[in-house]
Amino acid sequence: MFDWNKSCSYDDAQKRRFHATARSRLKKLAAELHLPTGSYDIRSNRAGIAVSGEVTLHHDGAYIQVGQFALTSHHGILIRSCKGRRDYTGGRNHFLDLDKLDDIPALAAAVHAITGVGQVGQSEPSVRAA
Repeated sequence: MFDWNKSCSYDDAQKRRFHATARSRLKKLAAELHLPTGSYDIRSNRAGIAVSGEVTLHHDGAYIQVGQFALTSHHGILIRSCKGRRDYTGGRNHFLDLDKLDDIPALAAAVHAITGVGQVGQSEPSVRAA
C-alpha cells in the first residue's frame, strides 16, 4: 500500500512514486467512471523541490487534482465541477483524504455525487487499486 502522507518535500524518489501512483489511480478512476477516451486529460506538474506538485484528471465536467496540499489535514484530493477543459476555476471546491485513492469505487461515487460526471454502480467488474 502506498503511503500517501509521506512527504515529497526534498525527496525526489518519493515524489516520483507519488506522481506515478497518483497517475495510475486517476486512470483507474476514469475507467471506474466509464469516461470516454478523449473526454479527459491526466497531467502531472512536479513543481519545485519543497512541494509534492500535483496530478490532475481534467474531464469536460470534472476537475480532480491530487497533491499534498496540507499534510496535517490529509486533504489531498480536490474535486470540483467544471465547464470544459479550459475551465480551471469551476464549481465549489470539495476535498477528500488522500487515502480515498486506495478505494477507487468509493472515490468514483464521491466524484459522481459532487460533479454528476460518470456512471457508477455498473454491473461491470470494478477496478480496484492495488
